[in-house]
Amino acid sequence: MNEEYDVIVLGTGLTECILSGIMSVNGKKVLHMDRNPYYGGESASITPLEDLYKRFKIPGAPPASMGRGRDWNVDLIPKFLMANGQLVKMLLYTEVTRYLDFKVTEGSFVYKGGKIYKVPSTEAEALASSLMGLFEKRRFRKFLVYVANFDENDPRTFEGIDPKKTAMREVYKKFDLGQDVIDFTGHALALYRTDDYLDQPCCETINRIKLYSESLARYGKSPYLYPLYGLGELPQGFARLSAIYGGTYMLNKPIEEIIVQDGKVIGVKSEGEVARCKQLICDPSYVKDRVEKVGQVVRVICILSHPIKNTNDANSCQIIIPQNQVNRKSDIYVCMISSAHNVAAQGKYIAIVSTTVETKEPEKEIRPALELLEPIEQKFVSISDLLVPKDLGTESQIFISRTYDATTHFETTCDDIKDIYKRMTGSEFDFEEMKRKKNDIYGED
Repeated sequence: MNEEYDVIVLGTGLTECILSGIMSVNGKKVLHMDRNPYYGGESASITPLEDLYKRFKIPGAPPASMGRGRDWNVDLIPKFLMANGQLVKMLLYTEVTRYLDFKVTEGSFVYKGGKIYKVPSTEAEALASSLMGLFEKRRFRKFLVYVANFDENDPRTFEGIDPKKTAMREVYKKFDLGQDVIDFTGHALALYRTDDYLDQPCCETINRIKLYSESLARYGKSPYLYPLYGLGELPQGFARLSAIYGGTYMLNKPIEEIIVQDGKVIGVKSEGEVARCKQLICDPSYVKDRVEKVGQVVRVICILSHPIKNTNDANSCQIIIPQNQVNRKSDIYVCMISSAHNVAAQGKYIAIVSTTVETKEPEKEIRPALELLEPIEQKFVSISDLLVPKDLGTESQIFISRTYDATTHFETTCDDIKDIYKRMTGSEFDFEEMKRKKNDIYGED
């Protein structure tokens, strides 16, 4: 272990594994360690079910009705992949897709007045949807056509809107869209967690709605994908990529000390030995003194024996409860997957509720979501701190990822990856840099 590395990575969460993969593809010598005996860190999938009970300190063994423990792979952090989003692009460029199989999520739903409605995913669905009245539908359709044609580099598509100056609130006004439509457009299509975006320049919101529509266009049912056997497969796929390019992996390695000299990282001490490095990437749990808490997320994993009501018996779906509907400042999300994804025993469903904590009673805050899931067989509740690095790592060369937020897709995680990459290399993140340059030696081809 007493060797010199370009980069040492601590923790095998998704962010760390993707960066480790990219650095290896780019010819860096990488050592990757994790104190846990499994991959995934905070974003792991837990198997067998017995381990989930232990992790959440639930007394006794899972009841026999839960089926075989090893049929379960339960995500600690619920997220889907946007079909046209950045993570899918990263998977395609690195060819990590060959280690994974994906299924399209069957539907996206939005909560309004205590009921859930399917988010219209086609023009026909929009016209049939009971979310809007007839005239509103026409106006909404006009708005969608505008968004589809919008190109921030072509002023002819602006129709009098300045993408860098006009607030999104004004754009909604221009198309005369009512509050309910604004709610579901901002939260179920643009996927904002709060309403702060209304007073910001409209360019980003329009691009987000575009991403949703284009992702949807790829597969039709919903814009989301989910990997068979759970999200824990993602970090492992990127870890394998790193290994092909000479990255060294060590699980179950206790990290005793990060060695800093004159304010700059020079190595990591584990089990009495020191590995030297020029740069270090890690998740917040390895550097508690270098991160600060900016909030909390509550997540509740629920095991059900039935699909969620009013979802047309979908075996996977997402439900978004916009904050306005439940008098909150941030949205509540439900991600539901099932035995169809090899993450649960036959006939079982896993629904995970998450939101940003706003009060002293986080469990009360998510009650509207839990009511949609009744009856619930077993609940696992976690409240985790949202941690962000105190500095950019420019001096220390210690680059710390952010904890995973309450959003139900990986776009914010990918933004963090691109940001760390830029701080480490000094150059803008370029997907081309991720292109795999050699074939897998494990007889895949």
